[in-house]
Amino acid sequence: MPLMPRKPPTRFALKLVAIAIPLLVAGCGQGDGPVLQDTSVPTVEVMAAVMKPVEQQVAFMGRVAAVDKVELRARVEGFLKERRFTEGQEVKVDEVLFAVEPEQYQAIVQQREADLAKALAEVENARAQLARGEELLKQKNISAAEVDKLRAAHRVAVASSEQAQAALTAARLDLDYTQIKAPVAGRVGRAALTVGNLVGPSSGVLATLVSQDPIHVLFPVTQRELLDARQRAAANGGEAKELIAHARLPDGSLYDQPGRLDFVDVTTNPGTDTMLVRASFPNPDGLLSDGQYLSVLLAEEEPASAILIPQASLQVDQQGVYVLVLDADQKAQMRRIQTGPMQGSNTVVLSGLKEGELVLTEGIQKVRPGQVVSAAPPQAVAPAVGVAPAAEAGGNSE
Repeated sequence: MPLMPRKPPTRFALKLVAIAIPLLVAGCGQGDGPVLQDTSVPTVEVMAAVMKPVEQQVAFMGRVAAVDKVELRARVEGFLKERRFTEGQEVKVDEVLFAVEPEQYQAIVQQREADLAKALAEVENARAQLARGEELLKQKNISAAEVDKLRAAHRVAVASSEQAQAALTAARLDLDYTQIKAPVAGRVGRAALTVGNLVGPSSGVLATLVSQDPIHVLFPVTQRELLDARQRAAANGGEAKELIAHARLPDGSLYDQPGRLDFVDVTTNPGTDTMLVRASFPNPDGLLSDGQYLSVLLAEEEPASAILIPQASLQVDQQGVYVLVLDADQKAQMRRIQTGPMQGSNTVVLSGLKEGELVLTEGIQKVRPGQVVSAAPPQAVAPAVGVAPAAEAGGNSE
């Protein structure tokens, strides 16, 4: 047969060839050459490790106790004549708060004064008789026995006068006790009895007087906590750091007057294995009241400085805690660290890291040690090792 002339390829066939050739070339290359890798550099965020004062606080629960607390009682019996205070008011030392009817005690004082005057007169008479007898004895006009009797009578008179003087002193004390005075300055509470009632030593507490400023807060501390404090003092050269006490009020706010520790009890409670510790607080406005229950926070007056890094930068493996830091070649390097307590969103680094080193905080999941990274923000990268700007450090603190 005669050969038929070949038809030129259609436009559709040319398109198929154009698509198939690249696919065939790519298919033939599989297994025969290296696969192309993604060489993009991961972007991370870094932050400089900063040195800041680290204030460690320990919380305890305690009760407020007045420095002076006095239960006012009647020391003599009689009808209550006056109450010279308003319940809850501030009173001064020696201010009269209650008055018992004094008339009967004034009469007793007058009687004792008369008894003393009589006794003193008898002393004078006995002295004169003794002097006359001693003169007669010199002239041998009286016996020695009679003079001895005169001496004895004089001594009896003197003793009687002293007895009368003591009775007068007791009567005057009873008269003074008819005025019940404030032994300390402070606030006086509710009166238990009203005017007109019969009061006496057995009538109980008439009112309670408590001092206001300063005021104490008592709280128990375990033996373990005391041992930790002694060990920290030993590590500090044998001297314990001065502690400041802060009171947290029932509404959660901090009392604006700091306190000081001024007493540690000398015995341990065998039931709880705790010792009682006392802090003294200024209380000019009377905001703290006797018997109040609140929380006490103890902190060092001059807190130690330590390196702080964000908690988000911490990573953990079988060997412990580590972070990735950015070196001068813009590479992420592993750094083993020992961590301390948390401070807000930051963590204290006890060892393994230097101040100013740049720590990776974001994007660390896609970075491996030794890998080159792109740090953001750029101004945080230069210099590679240095202290972070004040604004940046402050913005990422607690």
